Amino acid sequence: MANRVVVDPITRIEGHLRIEVVPENGYIKDAYSSSQMWRGIEVILQGRDPDDAWMFAQRICGVCTTVHAIASVRSVENALNLEVPYNAQMVRNIIIAAHALHDHIVHFYHLSALDWVDVVSALKADPHKAAKIAESYQNWRLNGASVFKAVQDKLKKFVDSGQLGPFANGYWGHPAMKLPPEVNLIAVTHYLQALDFQRKADQAIAILGGKNPHIQNLAVGGVSTAINPNNEATLNMERLYYIKQLLEEVRDFVHNCYLPDVIAISAFYKEWLQYGRGVDNYLAVPDLPQDPKGETFDMPGGTIFGGDLSTVKPIKRFGDEYFVKNVVENITHAWYKGDWTRHPWDEETVPDYTGMPGGYVDPNGKYSWTKAPRFRKGDTYVPMQVGPLAQVLVGYAQGHKLIKKYTDDALDLLRTVLTTIGESADGVDINALQSTPGRHIARAIRAKVLSDLALKQWEQLVDNIGRGDLEIYNPPSYPKGEIKGCGFHEAPRGTLSHWTVIENGKIKNYQAVVPSTWNSSPRDDKGQRGPYEASLIGNPLAIPEKPLEVLRTVHSFDPCIACAVHMVDPEGNEITTVKVL
Repeated sequence: MANRVVVDPITRIEGHLRIEVVPENGYIKDAYSSSQMWRGIEVILQGRDPDDAWMFAQRICGVCTTVHAIASVRSVENALNLEVPYNAQMVRNIIIAAHALHDHIVHFYHLSALDWVDVVSALKADPHKAAKIAESYQNWRLNGASVFKAVQDKLKKFVDSGQLGPFANGYWGHPAMKLPPEVNLIAVTHYLQALDFQRKADQAIAILGGKNPHIQNLAVGGVSTAINPNNEATLNMERLYYIKQLLEEVRDFVHNCYLPDVIAISAFYKEWLQYGRGVDNYLAVPDLPQDPKGETFDMPGGTIFGGDLSTVKPIKRFGDEYFVKNVVENITHAWYKGDWTRHPWDEETVPDYTGMPGGYVDPNGKYSWTKAPRFRKGDTYVPMQVGPLAQVLVGYAQGHKLIKKYTDDALDLLRTVLTTIGESADGVDINALQSTPGRHIARAIRAKVLSDLALKQWEQLVDNIGRGDLEIYNPPSYPKGEIKGCGFHEAPRGTLSHWTVIENGKIKNYQAVVPSTWNSSPRDDKGQRGPYEASLIGNPLAIPEKPLEVLRTVHSFDPCIACAVHMVDPEGNEITTVKVL
């Protein structure tokens, strides 16, 4: 397999992901995505109390923090047909929005920008010229020649000391790097500033959730965040207004720095708007519920097939049969016993690690811990791309007011920057988002929308408290016999769903179909590639020994292979024993 380029593990993500590509004449001919970790939480949950499931489930990941907890309680509530008090919905919504803002900021600046930004090149920049360039595309209060000069001086000290810290490993000087030194300096400066603003979003989560990561305030039927405007030990007006201040500061950064930066960098890499499309079936679920039953939402959901926005079909409510009945998973190429395609409620989780004979992926064998989720389209099941791009396209196609406005604004700014730097803006429309840079642009658009909606949820919560409603919890009651529930959540990386089968008040079966399972999936029984694999085919690869272009496209999905895993010994030996509860 000498013609394979292997990146293992892909860094600046959560978990261990292995990507193999087949290069040919400077481009990628084929690709394989192999998740090298197994979580095993589904097995741990069997036989446990459904009220406790969310505490275990959120340990699936230490980066996604809130999302598995949210999806888990929703799955149990759906099984019980349990309504959630309005205040609890709003508290959850603020946490959801704040977490997404934190996650999107971190993803661009700290996990993927260095695929496009040559940090060392920033030392050659003219800070005054950098200030003028920044002023041309954004109105950010922390710009300025003196700010850029201070960061350049700090960076020079790193380089002179031989210790680049977080910038130590990168393809600096790679021929695929093409930003002017001044734009590199702007990006490095905002990389450092972003550390502070993602922290502010985290603070809002911690105030409401008790801690972060892994919030402590959820409960099946609501939240445990006691509300009393006149009590210092509860969620009172002082804490609420501090949360508002934090959200306003994050909103300022997203509107005036983050999104314009993404647009500017995308403009300088215009040629990449033709790379990375891959699977062009899109899936998103609605979120930020506006009522106790989960029948109206502030963020839209639905499907699009073949990249054609006219095919959009909405997913309207919790328990929507269009979603619940049409999700399956296939294990033909996944390290589990069997070769089946099943609905999540009917699955079993029996690991069967067979390794990779010869040291490379065998296209005809099993090669990943990730299953292959698929969605029904007519008489067949097809791969779906999930993530901010899916939600933006679904929302745009449905005429969602904020998504449509901010998407059109972003595309206008992209065309303006392209013209300013002497590039043609022809063909730059909504379809340009179906690309590697497009996923970054869509994520920034989603962040901009959520930064507005976070404050809307806050206002609705405060208004409701002002009317004297302090209710936060509706206690569950478990019937005898078997019930089933599906809880979904549009997490920062895309559509997340937890599937629960409860029998006589105990968990009988539990499955989590996560965003990176949709996107990183291996081929299925029909040979259909998952989104990572499909998006890499046709991409350039200038230097196989330095596969920067592979990182660019894979990172654009924001992979999360998850940190809460079982360690598996191929010989079947027990490695360690951990007691839980």
